Amino acid sequence: MKTQIKKSWAEPYRMKMVELLKMTTRAQRQKAIKEAGYNTFLLKSAEVYIDLLTDSGTSAMSDRQWAGMMVGDEAYAGSSNFYHLEETIRKYYGYKYIIPTHQGRGAENILSKILIKKGDIVPGNMYFTTTRLHQELAGGTFTDIIIDEAHDPLNPHPFKGNVDLTKLDKVVKKYGAKRIPYISIATNVNMAGGQPISMKNLKELRAYTKKNGIRIIHDMTRVAENAYFIQQREKGYQNKSIAQIVKEICSYTDGATMSAKKDALVNIGGFLATNEWDVYEEARNMVVVYEGLHTYGGLAGRDMEAMAIGIVESLDDFHQHARVGQVEYLGHKMMEFGIPIVQPIGGHGIFVDAKAFLPHLTQDQFPAQTLAAEIYADSGVRTMERGVVSAGRKANGENYYPKLELVRFTIPRRVYTQAHMDVIAESTYNVFKQRDKIKGLKMVYEPKYLRFFQARFEKLG
Repeated sequence: MKTQIKKSWAEPYRMKMVELLKMTTRAQRQKAIKEAGYNTFLLKSAEVYIDLLTDSGTSAMSDRQWAGMMVGDEAYAGSSNFYHLEETIRKYYGYKYIIPTHQGRGAENILSKILIKKGDIVPGNMYFTTTRLHQELAGGTFTDIIIDEAHDPLNPHPFKGNVDLTKLDKVVKKYGAKRIPYISIATNVNMAGGQPISMKNLKELRAYTKKNGIRIIHDMTRVAENAYFIQQREKGYQNKSIAQIVKEICSYTDGATMSAKKDALVNIGGFLATNEWDVYEEARNMVVVYEGLHTYGGLAGRDMEAMAIGIVESLDDFHQHARVGQVEYLGHKMMEFGIPIVQPIGGHGIFVDAKAFLPHLTQDQFPAQTLAAEIYADSGVRTMERGVVSAGRKANGENYYPKLELVRFTIPRRVYTQAHMDVIAESTYNVFKQRDKIKGLKMVYEPKYLRFFQARFEKLG
């Protein structure tokens, strides 16, 4: 009987430059995390060995992107790089009108100010921190319509980013379609653990919204990763390219916000896209107030050129196979060690279930924040909290208590090797073996907005 050998994947690139990293001792790391108030966002990057804080703006650009930056047209108005970016977005995503912004939250701010009025309800497939805050500052209220399976770390549902249409229908019937400016749909839902939405669900949602006269606004930050999962998991898409699937996803929506710092492989940049002239006309006016002229939106010409090239590179099938493959490699290593993670493995990182990892800590003792600090102290690996700290407070001042209390190990694109993944898994396992001795944290400083960025903590006991 012939033995079948599993075919391995390898990165579709080679390295021509490396960045040297500073190696630290445990004593140095313990001192650093204490001085940072046990908040990994407040660490200096020079104190970090493997940086998994975020995949936003941390990916490695290609030689083609760097070459493109050398032809940056830095004209204040009408930069040729803007027209290249506009052409690329129309070709690969299909949206008609484009407003560049410095990053995704710049687009969220403008969109929220245009579409949301006081008392509006914004349904979405799980909140994201900056998105929900912009909606609230504009007078709206976010309501979650994601399927229940998304809140269960161990549920194997292949598309945990799906919308529960029954939940949505109840919201529409309760408030009326006129109070819903749009439905906020994220592809590869971050807070659920990088979980995708299916094409079937999107089609059903599109049919529902057309019937009820409601927009769909697409948070397309990780749309190419979502397309990869559709290609791998959804019937009828195995023989379609990532580019084809992405174009179809976008066709079921009316507009989008994009942080190009993720999928599009740039260090800065984003855009607002819409198919509605009236929305575009208003956005074109507002971007001048908040970002810059409508043909640069707070970006240098060279940044727009790198973004246009990065969009094309992000849609390459080999790139996505290797990108998600590295995340899956780390996830399987963690599972071999018995570490509790969100399953199925997501697209942009591994999400460790801090409730299951540290069951002796209550959410008021910030188990995910605690675990992120402990992992850094062990090895210099920087991760981030995605739990009660990130969830913030309600209008009445009470904490939100999300069902998911996670530590996010976010993998930058084209940056680390599989050997780095081994170090990350082994460090997490080392902390896991000593988990019973770990004490929680108390918050000693809390900023007004998005507290997870700047809050400070002290150890209990």
